Amino acid sequence: MPDIHIQRDHALGLAHARKLAFKWAESAEQDLDMECTYEEGKTSDLVSFTRSGVNGELRVTKDSFKLEARLGFLLGAFKEKIEREIVKNLDELLGGPEVAHEHSRAVGHPVKAKPAAAKKAPARKKA
Repeated sequence: MPDIHIQRDHALGLAHARKLAFKWAESAEQDLDMECTYEEGKTSDLVSFTRSGVNGELRVTKDSFKLEARLGFLLGAFKEKIEREIVKNLDELLGGPEVAHEHSRAVGHPVKAKPAAAKKAPARKKA
């Protein structure tokens, strides 16, 4: 079971949501030193992300973003802070918390890591 589960519903459609998810993946790589892989599908996309102490997935559909992350032992102590940061970043990407429906749920929170000294390539798309 994931340590962090965040869901945000939206009415953007898959094409626009896909652009935002790709932007999120690029930001995660640059700002959080994550390694991201982006896979486009017909009805949903999947962003897999990993770095030391955390790994997870962001599933993107025409009407929702679902993020699940597993924290390592050391980062588990910062779960609330980490989840708060993820929620903030996702809400900003979607245009503010008012975009998310009331029944959207967040259980957990993230720490924004310092930018890495060497920047990674933008998120890669899989065919």
